[in-house]
Amino acid sequence: MTGHTAPRSPRPGSRALLRAGLVLTAAGAALGAGSASAAGVATPIGDVDGASALSALTAAAHSTLAPAKNLQLDPLANTSVDPLNNALGTQVADFKPVTTAVATGPLARGGSLDDLPLVGPVTKLLPG
Repeated sequence: MTGHTAPRSPRPGSRALLRAGLVLTAAGAALGAGSASAAGVATPIGDVDGASALSALTAAAHSTLAPAKNLQLDPLANTSVDPLNNALGTQVADFKPVTTAVATGPLARGGSLDDLPLVGPVTKLLPG
């Protein structure tokens, strides 16, 4: 059987992508309802109060993002077998020594997303 006549089966990740797209669409619709009047918006499922939909979406984002921001990223942190607990350094002549401890240190100490050098300040913008 040639390639163009072979039956097509869905890719393994396509269902997850479809679900993620539907969740984002529903969130966008809720935000659109929040920007409408607070009196209510007629939808196929009935009248939706825009303010309550927006507050529900904000509460859901807060409760789902807070644990993700504080989760320990390296499961082997503070153990003797942690592969990130290695720092390489060098010094050439009179120059300041250069080391990799700045990059791997927060993870090796059991840090979360907030503790990373570049990503940490950005996560403060997220609710939670």
